[in-house]
Amino acid sequence: MEAPLLGVVAVVGFPNVGKSTLVNRLTATREAVVFETPGVTRDRKDVVCEWAGKRFLIMDTGGVDVADPTPLTREIAEQARRAVAEADLVLFLVDAKAGVTPGDEEVAEILRRSRKPVMVVANKVDDPRRDDEALEFHRLGLGDPVPISALHGHGTGDLLDEIVAALPGEGPPEAGEEAVRVAVLGRPNVGKSSLVNALVGEERVIVSDVPGTTRDAIDTVLRRGDTTFVLVDTAGMRRKRRQRQGIEYYSELRAIKAAERADVALVLVDASEGVVDQDLAVADVARTAGCSTLVVLSKWDVAAVGIEDVRPRLQARLRQRPPVVAVSARTGRGVGRLLDRVEGLFAKHTSRTPTGELNRFLQELRAERPGPSADGRRLNLLYATQVSVRPPRFRVFVNDPGLMTRDYGYWFENRLREHLGLAGVPVVVDFVRRS
Repeated sequence: MEAPLLGVVAVVGFPNVGKSTLVNRLTATREAVVFETPGVTRDRKDVVCEWAGKRFLIMDTGGVDVADPTPLTREIAEQARRAVAEADLVLFLVDAKAGVTPGDEEVAEILRRSRKPVMVVANKVDDPRRDDEALEFHRLGLGDPVPISALHGHGTGDLLDEIVAALPGEGPPEAGEEAVRVAVLGRPNVGKSSLVNALVGEERVIVSDVPGTTRDAIDTVLRRGDTTFVLVDTAGMRRKRRQRQGIEYYSELRAIKAAERADVALVLVDASEGVVDQDLAVADVARTAGCSTLVVLSKWDVAAVGIEDVRPRLQARLRQRPPVVAVSARTGRGVGRLLDRVEGLFAKHTSRTPTGELNRFLQELRAERPGPSADGRRLNLLYATQVSVRPPRFRVFVNDPGLMTRDYGYWFENRLREHLGLAGVPVVVDFVRRS
């Protein structure tokens, strides 16, 4: 059993001081997106850090630039302020090479007003002989600076020792294996972040009219009654690989990874535009990742199409036959019932069918449509059993798997999904020779 979390640490600072690099160094992961251009991190990103048998939650945040008046920059700064409010300890990261800047002084003033415990961390001290360069940051009035190099690891062990010693010893509860993991997928600007915020009931992720605002996969834990959900907002997914460049490429890789660790995927379709080929490509990513899928018509308040307009195309093009719901994050219409639909789909995703029921159904299928034949031999479905869940996987024993055709396999899968009520669930069927 893993040790409980000791507390929450927020990493804040001016843009491009190395916050995401530090988070990746301390957690020994590549969870935070790092790129050579400033302003890559925008939303809060939570990652668990483990050191000497102790564990705590560390929050990466976007750069705080008080002087920049643009709406997106203000939203990033607001997310950082929320992270500070939730934290037990704040790491104020500064650039030792640049020295104390006006931006550092502005962030320091915000932290002094927060009355939170703060540790000044002077980054980019790549040579231990230059540790004295960190002393300049005493003038910020937030205590003794800790010299480190997030890129090369210098001083990070001592920093972790200080963090563990400073935490209160009690952190937020974690989502366990029983949690329903939900990936929110879709092409750019279809309303993914707005939906996550509507479900959570707060501005957890940044919403902007600019496509591509979300760049990372952002986990948000939501508890409703006895059920815990982990909602994962993701970057917009483009259909054509050549359209993915630089940071978009890495953001999309994280979206795919989020789908691979999810149980249920909400595939958002813009109701003001209807279903386009790019939406079908996103749904196929969810299927390939093994997610049960729910298609969500977003922006229902400005809808140009209805559920019945899109359902025939989705049923014809998507192998999982996903159910379709309509919501409006702006007005709240349909949002309250969406988690009920997710819970129902998760129940199917984790369901187990008794062997007796499967074999009675196998008898019906044999009578309904005999197996394909070749060279005077016919495929015979002998018996079946379910071997795993999340998603459901079945093993069907036959006399000769070489007689199986693609058409018959798809027909069998669709009939099985229909019989067990597994619409939207990625049913996996293995046809094997009886030993």
